[in-house]
Amino acid sequence: MIKDDFYRDSIILTVSNLVAGILRFMFSILLSRKLGAEGMGLYSLVMPIYDLFTCLICGGMVTAISKESSSYYGINDYGNLNKSIHTALVFDFVLSIFIAILVFFFSPYISTYIIKDQRTLYSLWIICPALIFVALSSIYKGYFYGISNVKVPAIIDIVEKTARMAIILGLINFFALTNVTTTVTATYISLSIGELISFILLYVFYEKSKNKFKVIIKKTEGRAQLLFNVLIVSFPLCLNGFLNTVISALSTLIVPGRLVQAGIEYTESLSLIGKFSGMAMSIVFFPFIIVMSMSTMLTPDISKSISKNDYNALENRIHEVIKISFLLGISTMIICLCIGSSLGKLFFDRYDLGVYIRLAAVSAPFMYMSGSTFGILNGLGKQKSLLINSVVTSIVQLVLLYILLGIPSINILGYGIALLISSILSAIMNIVSIEKCCYIDFSGSEFLIDICLSILLYFILKILSNTIPDSIFITKNIIIILTGFSLLLFSLILTKKSEKSKAHHTR
Repeated sequence: MIKDDFYRDSIILTVSNLVAGILRFMFSILLSRKLGAEGMGLYSLVMPIYDLFTCLICGGMVTAISKESSSYYGINDYGNLNKSIHTALVFDFVLSIFIAILVFFFSPYISTYIIKDQRTLYSLWIICPALIFVALSSIYKGYFYGISNVKVPAIIDIVEKTARMAIILGLINFFALTNVTTTVTATYISLSIGELISFILLYVFYEKSKNKFKVIIKKTEGRAQLLFNVLIVSFPLCLNGFLNTVISALSTLIVPGRLVQAGIEYTESLSLIGKFSGMAMSIVFFPFIIVMSMSTMLTPDISKSISKNDYNALENRIHEVIKISFLLGISTMIICLCIGSSLGKLFFDRYDLGVYIRLAAVSAPFMYMSGSTFGILNGLGKQKSLLINSVVTSIVQLVLLYILLGIPSINILGYGIALLISSILSAIMNIVSIEKCCYIDFSGSEFLIDICLSILLYFILKILSNTIPDSIFITKNIIIILTGFSLLLFSLILTKKSEKSKAHHTR
């Protein structure tokens, strides 16, 4: 039954992440057409600020509440379970109110001196209520994950993303918004309303779920102890997320200034940011959802293998996940290299994204592999190594961005170069940290097969691109994309056959 629940919840999480990812991708396409490149650039300058304060308020809280809920739920201790949720809600509510007030009053300073664009002021004011809603929602999400009911937050996440798209369309069309400032502000209004909807639905389902449990009257722990149990888990995760978010936010915020330093007009620099980070990277890193889903499922799987001392299964699983994520990145890179310009036209109705898509795609294999190693290190309990590696990588990326973006002949292309170098560094550092705990075996023949398949796939896609007529543009690109991801399937089949052959000869 436990196994059934585990796989059921894993499948639900994967599907919901994919659906939510598709909706986010559709939302980015919608935004690009409503905001334009400059509007997308302005939108992307506010989002790191929102992410930063969200991380400060509820970073690690979902994991901590999930852990506590799971432990109490497993022994039918619903008294301490409900008391923990209530205590965490009160704590996060007070903290989020305090942070939201600070953000509201310091918004003029943030928009003028940190973002350096006063048009973002209204958007910063608008995200203040969203900070409160997302903080409270994180408690309820942790509760549902803890009692193995991932269906509720999964469905609500999909509803919230759909509502946001409907709201932004309604606001822009009803008020006939054309000004960049008002349109971006309307976008963040839709974000705040979406978070409110999510919070209300989570609250309703929590109350419904809570009433199903029969509370047995017995002594419960003090609220201070319950809060300590939550914070002792959430604080290290919050610190990790906060430090990386700070550096990531700085990386995003220095881009416009460095591009201006390179001799590009400010408005044009926002357009370049919108094209690269808002459009090109949305295309290249859309399949990354699969890697993140695997990472989420990997943590309990690794813990189970360690508890059983089954290190052979542990090493095989780690090998499989790293290989799948790397091949997924290779497939994505080859597709983007072959039809980068067509992808820009297909999704954003622009032919000027090809160079940005191809440049961002070069880092995909390493970024995807790095993403899987994050999940592995979490499962191995190596949060300290993860924190050090993440901070080092983020600082390197920040330094590279500062240097490269200011060079006139490189300008926005420095974003892609910095992303490539930092992705390679992150993947290497994480794999080294993993190998300190367990052995990872990548054979030379396996690597050679993947290289040959990759080269063959590239030429196949090029032939398809040149032979299929543009009169069936959408069908043509769908065929190329599906063919591109076949590399993953063929490589895994050949690897499995090789493993079976070795096992047979061993016998």
